[in-house]
Amino acid sequence: MDWFNSVLFPAGVLLGIEWHPWKIVGWLGNATFFSRFVVQWYYTEKLKRVVIPVAFWWFSLIGALLLFSYAAFFRKDSVFIFAYAFTFIPYIRNLIIHHRHLDAHIGCGGCETVSPPSANFCCECGTKLAKSPA
Repeated sequence: MDWFNSVLFPAGVLLGIEWHPWKIVGWLGNATFFSRFVVQWYYTEKLKRVVIPVAFWWFSLIGALLLFSYAAFFRKDSVFIFAYAFTFIPYIRNLIIHHRHLDAHIGCGGCETVSPPSANFCCECGTKLAKSPA
């Protein structure tokens, strides 16, 4: 990795940190994981209610996988590895639930408005919605 340090960082140090590719993976994981907080805060403020948008789960998943990779392949620290070994499970589960919920939406035959699965009537034209058999 000499070429990496000599080309991008003379003496391999920037801001007092010794840099190498795995260190960048770790910092990208931290930045991605932190960005989920910003996304959740933004949507909560925008909608004036507590909201967890789908981007939150994507940032959680990507950040956790980057941090797990850093822990497993560079640090080889069992505590750090275990901390991120199973965090992907609820993130993937929530993404699956979100996807299934979107797929369950019902299209109105009259005006083609898409309604949530729990709706019985179209919010635009009032037409009774045909439920798909489960």
